[in-house]
Order: sequence, then C-alpha cells, then structure tokens
Amino acid sequence: MTSNTAIDPTAAPSGTGCVECLATNGWWFHLRRCALCGHVGCCDSSQGQHATAHYKATGHPIVQSFEPGEDWFWDYAANDGRDSGPVLAPPTSHPDNQPAPGPAGRVPANWVRLLHR
Repeated sequence: MTSNTAIDPTAAPSGTGCVECLATNGWWFHLRRCALCGHVGCCDSSQGQHATAHYKATGHPIVQSFEPGEDWFWDYAANDGRDSGPVLAPPTSHPDNQPAPGPAGRVPANWVRLLHR
C-alpha cells in the first residue's frame, strides 16, 4: 500500500454524498472518501465513477469506504486494499438514514441495470 503520506487523518469529508453527483443531480451506488483531502466520490459501480476520477485528476491514491459500518481502504496506485487503517476525521460514513444507492429521490427505478460491473 502507498505510504501514509497519502493519508491525512485530519481532513474532514467534503460532505455526505458524492460531490459531483450532487452538483449534477446524479445518483450513486456506494461512496468512497479520499484519505488525503476528504473528497467524497461515488464508487466504480456507480455511473459517474467519481472517486476514481478524483484519483486520476489529483493523484490522491487512497480512499476509504464512506458506507456505515465499513472502514476498509483501497489504494488505486497499488491496486490493493486493506481491511483497516488510521482513523479519519468524523464523520466516517454518510448518515445512517441516507439510502444506498442514493440520494433519496434521485435513484432511478432501473438502477440495478445501470450499474457498472
């Protein structure tokens, strides 16, 4: 896994949902949080794949799941994951009452067929 210099435990998350999906009235399947700057983006199964796009644009290689009850990390540069890592600044997930996929009211009825696999 890339060095811990790619992680800033003090960086707060950018919000409770994918920054780009929220800005474009989009939706996501699951959320990932950049461990260096806190950017919250959608996973690769989501249509936007904004967490990976953030890595490609910034070079910030490590994300943590931003789903309730999950604390695993993924390193895009090493194409490798790990079950745990440093505790990041709260909150560590989107709110429990926020659905996945989300956000509420934007997820199309045929969302399963729209996922990237």
